[in-house]
Amino acid sequence: MRLLLIEDDDRIAGPLTEGLGRYGFTVDHVRSGAAGLADATGSPDMVLLDLGLPDMDGLDVCRSLRARSAVPIIMITARGEEADRIVGLELGADDYLAKPFGVRELVARIRAVTRRTSALPYTGSEHPEAPVQAARPPAPAQRLGPLEINRRTRQVHLDGHELALTPREFDLLAYLAQDPEAVYSRQQIMDTVWDPHFFGPTKTLDAHVAALRRKLGDPAWITTARGVGFRLTVPGPDTGPEGTG
Repeated sequence: MRLLLIEDDDRIAGPLTEGLGRYGFTVDHVRSGAAGLADATGSPDMVLLDLGLPDMDGLDVCRSLRARSAVPIIMITARGEEADRIVGLELGADDYLAKPFGVRELVARIRAVTRRTSALPYTGSEHPEAPVQAARPPAPAQRLGPLEINRRTRQVHLDGHELALTPREFDLLAYLAQDPEAVYSRQQIMDTVWDPHFFGPTKTLDAHVAALRRKLGDPAWITTARGVGFRLTVPGPDTGPEGTG
């Protein structure tokens, strides 16, 4: 599995490249946003993106990458504020890891993102000798009122118009749509849509739910079961925002 590391600090990039190499990853390292955008044309399997780059903001790099590619992106940065995490996720990042962190934690994040965003079997694992599991064939398109979810093509249409969802937003919507009206606990969602070994803050779930509600155009599509989790509901004509927060 080829990783593109966009990181200007060699004191971080060197140990990361060496450590990830021990887990079977190939790491291409560049030191600027412009170099990262140029190197991304080589179709890496995943991008590890620092936000504090010398030539441009990493958020702009993320926006540019997502505009032209569905490559999974993990942001690695010293910016730990919630606002930065939310902006990064809404721009299309699949995960957000605040410095300092260990290589094992990063490997766990890479494994989780790979399982959720790729139809290909995962090859760079904590245990390289482990057998590769074949991907399950996606279910056919599902219609819920004006919403259509096609798991084979990973496309979502609402009233005939395609929605621009990030890979994680699609996975979250598709998971909730498995059993409309059923309440899924926060832990169930995190374990399935993210990973049982996800180390990040659960607020990332709230950020993705909020982004999905905006893109669906009506917050009533995803309602909150307070103290439990979330459910997907086809809004009625008189449905309002009450109970969606």
